[in-house]
Amino acid sequence: MRAIGYQTPGPIGRADALMDITLDDPTPAGHDLLVEVKAVSVNPVDTKVRAGVAPAGGAWKVLGWDAAGVVRAVGPSVTRFRQGDAVFYAGDLTRPGTDAELHLVDERIVGHKPASLDWAEAAALPLTALTAWEALFDRLDVKKPVPGAAPAVLIIGGAGGVGSITIQLLRALTDLTVIASASRPETQDWVRSLGAHHVIDHRKSITEQVAALGIGAPGFVFSTTHTDSHLPAIVETIAPQGRFALIDDPAALDVVPFKRKAVSVHWELMFTRSLYQTADLAAQGEILDETARLVDAGKLRTTLTERISPISAANLIRVHRLIESHAAQGKIVLEGWS
Repeated sequence: MRAIGYQTPGPIGRADALMDITLDDPTPAGHDLLVEVKAVSVNPVDTKVRAGVAPAGGAWKVLGWDAAGVVRAVGPSVTRFRQGDAVFYAGDLTRPGTDAELHLVDERIVGHKPASLDWAEAAALPLTALTAWEALFDRLDVKKPVPGAAPAVLIIGGAGGVGSITIQLLRALTDLTVIASASRPETQDWVRSLGAHHVIDHRKSITEQVAALGIGAPGFVFSTTHTDSHLPAIVETIAPQGRFALIDDPAALDVVPFKRKAVSVHWELMFTRSLYQTADLAAQGEILDETARLVDAGKLRTTLTERISPISAANLIRVHRLIESHAAQGKIVLEGWS
């Protein structure tokens, strides 16, 4: 099968940063689905792994943690899917990635593809939808009010992939006021189009802008990017007894200033369930099926903003560069094999 991989981690400018390769076709076992990959999207995790994680034993490292495709074969323990089913999912850090024509994935973390979306539109959603859903409902528990706080969520980095679906989930499933940060006119327009009630510029004083809204201190803050630089403003802005979640990887995170307000801090990683084979592993498949239902009901829309064809090393390098520039809006998807 065709795939894209590397043998030496490093910057995207290396000649061998990502290469078109040929690998043996995988065989499903246990709960595995063998999926013919139709489209893949690119996430910050792809660039972080490529830059710093070496493959084991000199083998090829294949990236990719978002895919939509067709089930071609199933393992003996599979119960939820059969050959020919259209699926979408975000994969597992401990296994080869989705940047390949054929891919093995545990059925328990797979969802049925939204019928109303094409392959690329569907591939844009899984990782970000899982991240946003878990952050909102498993970590922040946004349906449980913070006493005395404004019933509002401040999303820092609202125009990225995770922010884009977080806004929509909040509007579809809660009555909370959504405050999203975005720094450019086009990204501010984007988050408004997704349903944000208020938009602020995170290059300016977050605290002053939120206070100027006149709604009070938000009970929840969700930071998707540059948390270390925004942390003092988050501490000042969030309500006492509020709940704070983040998903990025600051070099250091001093949570001591949160003590005075008794703020709880939650670090969301959607790969935790598959990394540790948690007892609720199958919850991810359920979340994706519910995401698909909301999409097909017209309550959520894809966050796809650019599609590129074909799936190739050259095109993947181009997208990695854009992701690393921090200028991406929504999700970029590669579709089809040449």
